[in-house]
Amino acid sequence: MNTMLHKSLSVAAGIALMVSAATMLAQVKTQTIETTDRGSKVTTVERAEVVYVSGNDLVVKMEDGTVRHFSNVSESARVDVDGQKLGIHDLKPGMKLQRTITTTTTPKTITTVKTVTGKVWHVTPPLSVILTMEDGKNQSFKIPKNQKFLIDGQQVDAWGLKPGMNVSATKIVEVPQTVVEQQRRLTGSMPPPPPAPPADAPILIAEETAPVAAEAAPVKLPKTGSLLPLIGLLGLLSSGASFGMRMLRRSS
Repeated sequence: MNTMLHKSLSVAAGIALMVSAATMLAQVKTQTIETTDRGSKVTTVERAEVVYVSGNDLVVKMEDGTVRHFSNVSESARVDVDGQKLGIHDLKPGMKLQRTITTTTTPKTITTVKTVTGKVWHVTPPLSVILTMEDGKNQSFKIPKNQKFLIDGQQVDAWGLKPGMNVSATKIVEVPQTVVEQQRRLTGSMPPPPPAPPADAPILIAEETAPVAAEAAPVKLPKTGSLLPLIGLLGLLSSGASFGMRMLRRSS
């Protein structure tokens, strides 16, 4: 019994060694196919007017009336204005800005095709199979779930494999991908110059005229002046005249 166990272990070790060596030497044919479907392109245009610029801070008024604040604008950001590349420090209030964003979405499918062709040397269904490759080497493969093998034009599963059968197995994996690309373009224009006056507008011309002498203001009595002294003098004269008339009457 010990001898039989020893022989079984020796055979198992030999198979493992053979499979290991074959794994390093054998190769599987792999093909990758990339297919591109028709993509879509969307263009978005945003318009704004510069309201305030200070350092690297920019405030703009959008076309819909909303106000946006862009802080810490990069020094490398450029605006194409009349063929000139202007930076954040060149922007002035009143300038018109326009940002055009073109988004391209392209769907792709990456298809990986693995093809294995060989003769069954040993099979352990449904886990693995050892195939003898075209170069005479043996290679072990894990059998994926629900894997089918093509034998003499018919498809069988792992339980249908027998030593000595020539099999061909193909595994196809498709991975969908979506590639999104964006192109941004920022343009601008200087604020318009102030409007010129209309051609038929009257033009005022200033003319020099001779200075006009100011009329002399009437002399006003000081606030301290009063009519009481004059009234007193008249009363005194009247008293003197009355006294004189009395003296003349007495002497006559």
